[in-house]
Amino acid sequence: MDGLRLVAALMVCLYHYTGRGGTVSESWHQSPSALFPALSRASVYGCLGVQFFFVISGFVICMSSWGRTLGDFFRSRVSRLYPAYWVALALVTAASLVLPVVVPPVRLDEFLVNLTMLQQPMGATRVLGVCWTLWAEVRFYALFALLVVVRGVTYRRVVLFCAGWTLAVAVCRTTGNALTDQVLMPEYAPFFVGGLALYLVHRFGGNPLLWGIVAVSLLLGQSEATRGLWHPAGHSGLHRDPYVVVLIVALAFGAVAAVAVGWTRWASWPWLTTAGALTYPFYLVHEHLGWFVIRVLHRALGLPPGATLGATVLAMLVLAWLIHRFVEKPLGRRLKNALRRTTVPRTPEPAA
Repeated sequence: MDGLRLVAALMVCLYHYTGRGGTVSESWHQSPSALFPALSRASVYGCLGVQFFFVISGFVICMSSWGRTLGDFFRSRVSRLYPAYWVALALVTAASLVLPVVVPPVRLDEFLVNLTMLQQPMGATRVLGVCWTLWAEVRFYALFALLVVVRGVTYRRVVLFCAGWTLAVAVCRTTGNALTDQVLMPEYAPFFVGGLALYLVHRFGGNPLLWGIVAVSLLLGQSEATRGLWHPAGHSGLHRDPYVVVLIVALAFGAVAAVAVGWTRWASWPWLTTAGALTYPFYLVHEHLGWFVIRVLHRALGLPPGATLGATVLAMLVLAWLIHRFVEKPLGRRLKNALRRTTVPRTPEPAA
């Protein structure tokens, strides 16, 4: 599973560096499709790494919450998400002030509200472009915690949650209500649900009910992904074949299913654990900071495109390792311990 997370992160990374236009084109000084014609045709599908992440997240969250209390779940998520996020936020903010031609300088009020990770629902500017996916993850955590973890994670409760969320999403699509769209996330729910069901397959073995949930999630997920990401040729300079979108979604489900049924037990290399640990900080820093590095290496220093791309990916991986080693591990542990010591003070009883 750690290896799959790295694959998903690299898919998104290549999309941001070579599969899209906008700011990255300014860093390359021309469209990436002109610099990397063959690679760009493939990396334009790298944005589907996000959906891949969501399937993996459903699997991992179900696994990590099993046997834990609601407090344990809350502490593990806060200590996992926030330390690396705060550092990435500070680094991108500093870079925006040093080289504002890549990203507009971040204002103090924008930086402060982004510390909460709630900037998107508040309508504030996102400092980290990729953090919209964190808002989706937070909503998934909240739903799963309040409806499953609070009573204890069991097979029956997870199955009911998967079935209930899927049905609610189908009904939600008929209402057009903005609030239910935000809570139920119809465009992403099938991927989370599929991951949850696949963990149950991993833990209890497959049966028609669980494989049925996975199949329905795959069918709904490919529909949502195709509608959201398919751009006919000539539309905004992007071309994504709907058949390829469906294939990639199917491969994402298939890869996690292969882990669930034990087909990947042979891949137990120690370096995969390190790769999985680097995935989150790498995901946070690679976009905007990568654009800074591309601009410096390619435009300022004149490094060839291929060398610049390789050096940038390597630099982001090294930075991710530094964040993991010197921020995530020590600060995450301290934050979890601090939250564990936090208790609600008792209200003194009135004197008789």
